Amino acid sequence: MLNKILKYSSCRSLRFATLSVVIAGGLALSSPAAAQVNAEQVLTIGRNVMSMEDYLLAIQYFNMAIKAKPYLADAYYLRGLAKLQLEDFEGAIADCSAAISRNKFKTEAYKARGFALQKTGRDSLAIDDYNIGLEYNPDDKYFLYYKGIAQTELKQYSQADSTFLRLLRRYPRFEEGLVARGRMNLLSGDTIAAMKDLDKALTLSRTNPGVYLMKAEMLTKRSQWEDAALAMDEAIRLLPEEIDLYINRAYIRYNLHNFYGAMADYDYALTLQPLNETALFNRALLRTEVKALSAAAEDLTTLLKINPQNFYAIYNRALIYLEIKDYRKAYNDFQEISRRYPKFYPAYYGMAECQQQMGNIREMLANIKKADQMVANYVDNPKKNPLDRPTIQAGKSRTANGKDNSGKSEEEEFMEKFNQLVTSEASETPELAFNEKIKGRVQDRDINITPQELFALSFSTPEISLRNLSNSFRNLEMLNRRQYISRKIYLNEGLSTPSDRDLLGKIFAIEDEFTSAISAADTPRPVDFFARGVARTMLKNFDGAISDLTRAIETSDDFIAALFARSVAYTYKGSQESLSSDNSHIQSPIIHNSLKGTQNSPVDHSAMQKNLDYQLAMNDIDTILGIDPSMLYAWYNKGYIYYTLGDFTSSILAYGKALEIDPEFGQGYFNRGLAYLRQGNRQSAFADLSKAGELGVLQAYNILKRLQ
Repeated sequence: MLNKILKYSSCRSLRFATLSVVIAGGLALSSPAAAQVNAEQVLTIGRNVMSMEDYLLAIQYFNMAIKAKPYLADAYYLRGLAKLQLEDFEGAIADCSAAISRNKFKTEAYKARGFALQKTGRDSLAIDDYNIGLEYNPDDKYFLYYKGIAQTELKQYSQADSTFLRLLRRYPRFEEGLVARGRMNLLSGDTIAAMKDLDKALTLSRTNPGVYLMKAEMLTKRSQWEDAALAMDEAIRLLPEEIDLYINRAYIRYNLHNFYGAMADYDYALTLQPLNETALFNRALLRTEVKALSAAAEDLTTLLKINPQNFYAIYNRALIYLEIKDYRKAYNDFQEISRRYPKFYPAYYGMAECQQQMGNIREMLANIKKADQMVANYVDNPKKNPLDRPTIQAGKSRTANGKDNSGKSEEEEFMEKFNQLVTSEASETPELAFNEKIKGRVQDRDINITPQELFALSFSTPEISLRNLSNSFRNLEMLNRRQYISRKIYLNEGLSTPSDRDLLGKIFAIEDEFTSAISAADTPRPVDFFARGVARTMLKNFDGAISDLTRAIETSDDFIAALFARSVAYTYKGSQESLSSDNSHIQSPIIHNSLKGTQNSPVDHSAMQKNLDYQLAMNDIDTILGIDPSMLYAWYNKGYIYYTLGDFTSSILAYGKALEIDPEFGQGYFNRGLAYLRQGNRQSAFADLSKAGELGVLQAYNILKRLQ
């Protein structure tokens, strides 16, 4: 916790220490064409935008400057700084490296890159960057400060002490330096020197939460609970939204026998973050102690939905069920433990007690005998007959072959962590448009981990956003330009189904308009069926839309816009079917194998229909790509369907084709990044998500933060 707060303070200091903002009024953005962009002016606008903490928009300006003048070191450095504020540390490292390669005297880039390296645990490399910076600027406050912290992390306490001594001789009133040295002294065991540094820091300022947190930690170790509680109160006053502080104060209050206050802290922490594992587990233990057993079991059940691997949650819930005489549930939990940890003997004693209460005497005796034998074998030869000693979360220790103590590889463990995030979202935040002011620490917004939607045709004008879209769809552009129909059709991300009653009425009116045109004509035009099919898709009348679009395609088999619209209707129809079927077994859209059924298992007709819809959508997309292989959105939608079906390898290949056509297609990077995550490919996933964030996809930064 203390280390986290120090890093919080460091990040804040880095931002203010390195960003020199030039406020300039009356500037207008030039044409987006790279040749006409005034790179220096765009950089100035980007600085101003970043000073207002609108980091995503600032990155878009820096992208424009880089396109116009790719040799400008400042553009890469500033973009790296914006990524640093969004906690995209790998992206920041890459941009700062690019800045340094263009100007090796850009000392601030060494500072930002060093900080990003520190945040990713590469303290030795960070120190190398700080040493280079100190060669150019030997008295720089933050180079010395960050270097001292990195040396502390590496347990190089004597070197860190020398660095902090140099820092505080030059800047004796630098309170953050005093706090950092106090922490170093605390870790090295010199609590007297640590307290001296903290007291001096408090004489300079009483608004640094790190000081109070360190005091609370030291006082807690001395069991001076009342003073520790006072220090923690001050830290919470300064950081009222920091969940960990409430959890730690609850621990202190528990030791003061203030159970009501401890419970209130856990309750408030869970108000701020309803699925916080530590708060749920600790509140369950406290509820157990005060005999609120049913409520304790509920907390542990919620926790196990988030993290099914939490052994202690299962074990404690089993004990609670045993105490409230729910022997069947207790037995199930003990049995689950014995499956995972077959040499954890208390589980067998627990099952035996449940079986005794349920009248299963034979099974009870068998489990007692098994547990007794395990203990006897261990006493006889502990090395030959070790007992299982589970950790809170499986995977804490690794063997030489890269497996954890549950037999999982790092790749498997990473996939499991990602899957847990996907299935246990705490809250939903709707995607924001540009005019809703996407600003500040967007990585802190709790956003559901779902792919960016497939592209569809619509009568609704696309929303303005930060994302760069070419919207290149030649067949649709020609149709609109020649005004074959009275209304313009747009390419949109998502279905664009109107929820407002007035807008919905307008779409129904558009459907009626083209129905009248079709009825009045002796030979209805394909474009009228096409337009009505688009309207019906927006109204989620997918069968009607497919019928109309098929009529249009029958007349003109190279009608790409109609083929595209029909593939979308089939895809959405398939997603409707999936609501009534379990598709967890589906791994590939090669449908002819999955439709066969067997004598031993009934055929799931809803799943069959869903698969058929997806296959028909894929057929239309393949027809489009046979006519125009450069159709970006066909490749993208193909990747989306593969992802939905769980064929992540094919999804990655399809998104890759889209990105070959448009290397700045943010949604493609984002969705491919999710597919890489599904495969456990952390390095490729993080690279794609970083690029997606750079190109304006808000959700990317949230996922990067949660998985780092």
